[in-house]
Amino acid sequence: MAIRQMLRRSLSNERRSNEVPKGHFVVYVGESEKKRFVVPLSYLNNPSFQELLCQAEEEFGFHHPMGGLTIPCSEELFIDITSHLSRT
Repeated sequence: MAIRQMLRRSLSNERRSNEVPKGHFVVYVGESEKKRFVVPLSYLNNPSFQELLCQAEEEFGFHHPMGGLTIPCSEELFIDITSHLSRT
C-alpha cells in the first residue's frame, strides 16, 4: 500500500514539473545537450529575444527536434539575455 502511494505522489509531482504557468512558454536551449527553460510571454516583444527566435527559425524552421521551441545558442548566452530582460 505504501509503495502505491509513493508512486502516485511521484507521478503527480512529475506532472506538476511539466506544467507551464499561465503567461509562460517553454524553450529548449543548448548547443549539444538541451535544457528546458520556462520564460514569460512578455519576452516575445523584446528585440534581443526576437533575434534568438530568428536564429531558431533559420536553423530549424518549424521542425524542432525537442518537440518544443528549440533555440540554437549556448545556455550561458540565453541566461545572459533573459537575466537582462528580467531586470527591465
